[in-house]
Amino acid sequence: MVQAIQRRYPQLKITWVLGKVEYQLLKHLDGVEFVIFDKSQGWRSYANLKRDLKGRKFDVLLHMQVALRATIASLAISAKIRIGFDRFRAKEGQWLVTNHAIEPQATPHVLEGFMGFAKAIGVTDLTPSWNIPVPAEDTEYAKALIPDESQVLVICAAASKAERNWLPERYAAIADYAVTKGYRVVLCGGPTPLEKELAEKIQAASKSNLDNQVGKTSLLQLLAILKQASVVLAPDTGPAHMAVTQGTPVIGLYAHSNPGRTGPYTSLGSVVSVYDDVIRQQKQGKIPWGTRAKGEHLMQLIEVEAVIAKFDQVCEHF
Repeated sequence: MVQAIQRRYPQLKITWVLGKVEYQLLKHLDGVEFVIFDKSQGWRSYANLKRDLKGRKFDVLLHMQVALRATIASLAISAKIRIGFDRFRAKEGQWLVTNHAIEPQATPHVLEGFMGFAKAIGVTDLTPSWNIPVPAEDTEYAKALIPDESQVLVICAAASKAERNWLPERYAAIADYAVTKGYRVVLCGGPTPLEKELAEKIQAASKSNLDNQVGKTSLLQLLAILKQASVVLAPDTGPAHMAVTQGTPVIGLYAHSNPGRTGPYTSLGSVVSVYDDVIRQQKQGKIPWGTRAKGEHLMQLIEVEAVIAKFDQVCEHF
């Protein structure tokens, strides 16, 4: 969305308020001033934001998050035009702190919802494209790990919540199958105990030699690795969307959330989902777009055979 605006208005000054983790991924973007909102500091984060923006006046605020935290944070931003979601989607009090709304959208992907903000300020080319600068040393790191023209399946197994993770023995089964097809398998992810433990369980369940890089890379190194990959397997998690920005096919695994809304945007045809079946069992009548399915064991409904079939389908195009 930001880069679509830059293409339409190349002289426009853009300030982006974002979290410190996301900043590590995007800090090299051209033409953007970043203001970091560190939510880990609790109420101090709001005071810090107010301090950082003291005396600043903006022409337009694009209020693109509906969390109550973002609504409160927006009070520190002085802007004449304050654009939020349409009334149906302006939750958590967002509608109280905005004075304009984007067009309503019936069944949008999250990306399309965000692009509605660009449209609201006159951007007409809403075709998604991404250019996230990666330092040369990070690209070299990834190419040393995954040389050009390699056949590599990267598995980013962990989501932010354990219930959204597939079973380790099933990840291992896909890894073993990929190895029989001539693929090397690399496990990637962040440094949290949950991610490391899941990777270790996948390794233990696998009959193959897997390259475990979980917790060993920065975000930009991970982005570069995802670009080098042939295909990425992931649940509803950030690296799936990072892979999309690099043009790498993604096999997404979905049970709790609607992949039509949060799936890997350029690989929606490669998703393996049980969401539709689950949500129809849990809800009656017309189901609001984006309704989440509930349950700790829903991911178990995704069968290995369905993922293997999707893997074969995706790999036919190589």
